Amino acid sequence: MPNRVQSAFRLAAEGGVGLWAACNRLRLPGTANPFVVGVHAPMREELDLTDLPVTGAIPPGLDGLYLKMGANPVAPTTRGHDWFLGDGMVHGLALQDGRAPWYRNRWIGSRTAAAALGRPAAPGPRRGGNDTVNTNVVEIGGRIFAVVEAGSFPVELSRTLEEQRYNPFDGTLAGSFTGHPHRDPLTGETHAIAYDGRVWDSVRHVVVSPTGQVVREVPVAVEHGPCIHDCAITARFAIVLDLPVTFSFRALLAGYRFPFRWNPAHKARVGLLPRQGEGGDILWCDVDPCFVFHVANAYDDADGRVVLDVIAYESVFTAIGGGLDRPGRLERWTVDPVTRRVARRLLDQDAQEFPRVDERRFGQPHRFVYTVSVPADGNTQLAGATEIYKHDLATGERQVHTFGPDRIPGEFVFVPAHAGAGEDEGWLVGLVLDTARDTTDFTILDARAFAAPPVATVRLAHRIPPGFHGNWFPA
Repeated sequence: MPNRVQSAFRLAAEGGVGLWAACNRLRLPGTANPFVVGVHAPMREELDLTDLPVTGAIPPGLDGLYLKMGANPVAPTTRGHDWFLGDGMVHGLALQDGRAPWYRNRWIGSRTAAAALGRPAAPGPRRGGNDTVNTNVVEIGGRIFAVVEAGSFPVELSRTLEEQRYNPFDGTLAGSFTGHPHRDPLTGETHAIAYDGRVWDSVRHVVVSPTGQVVREVPVAVEHGPCIHDCAITARFAIVLDLPVTFSFRALLAGYRFPFRWNPAHKARVGLLPRQGEGGDILWCDVDPCFVFHVANAYDDADGRVVLDVIAYESVFTAIGGGLDRPGRLERWTVDPVTRRVARRLLDQDAQEFPRVDERRFGQPHRFVYTVSVPADGNTQLAGATEIYKHDLATGERQVHTFGPDRIPGEFVFVPAHAGAGEDEGWLVGLVLDTARDTTDFTILDARAFAAPPVATVRLAHRIPPGFHGNWFPA
């Protein structure tokens, strides 16, 4: 009976808070969110394009799918909207035998999106009322999943994008998941640090088997409900980034739909959770206040420390209305489990994001990190951010690939040339927006001739919004 009473009280309290927030939302500015206008304006239709024009020569053997996700609201956004919360849309481009046989884009069939589109929602079990999935597309257990943090179950996609199904890893996922799971190439396991906006005192280390079922789920005690966008693994540890962005009642009651803000009272720390340990075994190591959206990679060094390469921000979401305060920069963190301290070293002072490595190196020492330039002045239209970078961490050299005026690259993904290829022996693939012509090029670069012109491009005669994350899925 007490549990029923508590549940009823919580539902009533949440209903009251929701009503208060809805009333205050009417007082927020009615101007359009900066991430639904200009280059970020949503696509308004689903396309099926075939036999796409190719410039140059697609490398032999580069057969498969490039899939990318982003928030693409079906209906006009209302007050309190946030970039992270729009309806999900997945974009797919197929390469085969030197050709680009098709491109198509599809909204994820959440209840809200499906109702707005006038068609049935995607089948499968839901977790709670919010089933939006919009952040990343990943391979887990030989299948393709669209994923999001802190909310919905993942959505399994067919390789044609024509079939979708909400799938909590064959019924084995009990709670929320993450937008950034990481696969250990040595074990085949996929690791995630998952949080839930309604659970403020713990996060979970979730391990998915090579066949795609959850085999381990370990709670880790935290405070204040931290927002944990990404994580990392080493041979010994799963890494928890417990940093000062936490659930904010003030932002929630003010009507903002993404209620996480900078919290100077929340201690910044990095958690080293033994891969087979319990929550009480975690080693918490202090770090100076900052925030990290994305991790490039991590590994154990010869002295027993953990090396972690990240894009670090001095602060984010300090204003009640949210927003990034200053751009992030590439840093190397050395985490000492003996002294319980984190030493931070700046690797590149220029503004950048979306770090990627050769994913065959996940959890192991790596040499190269690829990042994307972002405007130093925080311009939301990404004006002037026309470069991507290749960082050689062994020599300290940074190479630059410049796409030219009005051409804005998104996240680029490394694809090995063959199974035994060297760490930078392969291709970098990603989307580049031509803002002057409102078109998009799928672009292939030679990672070892990084500054050279593209090996090949596939032209799409429409603009794909920058969105979030994408990956390559070999045939």
